Amino acid sequence: MQAWYRNARWLWLLWPLSVLFGVISGLRRRLFSLGLKRAYRAPVPVIVVGNLTVGGNGKTPMVVWLVEWLRTQGYNPGVISRGYGGRSEHYPLVLNGNTTAAQSGDEPVLIYRRTGCPVVVGPKRAEAAARLASLGADIIISDDGLQHYALSRDIELVVVDGKRRYGNGHLLPMGPLREGEWRLAGVDAIINNGGPAGPGEYLMTLTPGNLQPVTGQGEAPQLGSKVHALAGIGHPPRFFSTLETQGFILDKQVALADHQAMVPEQLAELGDKPLLITEKDAVKWPGGHKQCWYLPVRATLPTEFEHMLSNRLKELNHGD
Repeated sequence: MQAWYRNARWLWLLWPLSVLFGVISGLRRRLFSLGLKRAYRAPVPVIVVGNLTVGGNGKTPMVVWLVEWLRTQGYNPGVISRGYGGRSEHYPLVLNGNTTAAQSGDEPVLIYRRTGCPVVVGPKRAEAAARLASLGADIIISDDGLQHYALSRDIELVVVDGKRRYGNGHLLPMGPLREGEWRLAGVDAIINNGGPAGPGEYLMTLTPGNLQPVTGQGEAPQLGSKVHALAGIGHPPRFFSTLETQGFILDKQVALADHQAMVPEQLAELGDKPLLITEKDAVKWPGGHKQCWYLPVRATLPTEFEHMLSNRLKELNHGD
């Protein structure tokens, strides 16, 4: 909701609901901390990559980076996810090459295709984590789930959008926050996507790769070309700005809600110009346009972050 980031006055009408949300979520968190509700402890370390706000902040590129980095450290990582937007006949769902975004959600499919690591989807992350460990993963990355206290975790990483940050600073539904900013004091690291990074935050930059064909024939569009752009992510303007920075001229910009499905008829109406989309949209491609390409991005994090993470993992291993 864009009003959260413009601090619209009418949002104060929702203040009572935000108070109620805070009371309920706080009570639930307290029950877990007191042990009155039991959290599942996986047999291997668990790293949660989450955020405080609803909507996309750049968690998926961070998860992909983490999988690849952990492999360089000698680990065999796997990923669990809620699988938002997907619907499977059974859970936990272990992804394979034939799994569709309609079954598992778009982000798990993207992670699986990019990394090839085992990915398990399920609304109950404890079940997904147990299944993943049984597949041989020796460390688990939870894509989202910072507020899913039914699963114990060893390391918490929070990703924040460097430009939108925490919006108006209020809890849902008055603002975008799932928990108050106080929660950040207890996490292991805050990763700032795009900057400017605040004190104590680690800057993550996303570097665009080469355009990859979805249905495109021949050469990809050249810089300076007029193209259409479509994005169904948490903050579509970021994608459009990236394309313009690279030199593309955006004839039409189509912004969809995060995880929103594309409709072939809608794409056909765009005309014959090349269509550029995000990798997240590409995994749920419905057809409807003959010249479509997606733009992959790769996350880069500072050496200081790698050192911090390496030290935390050594502490966990030493504790064993």
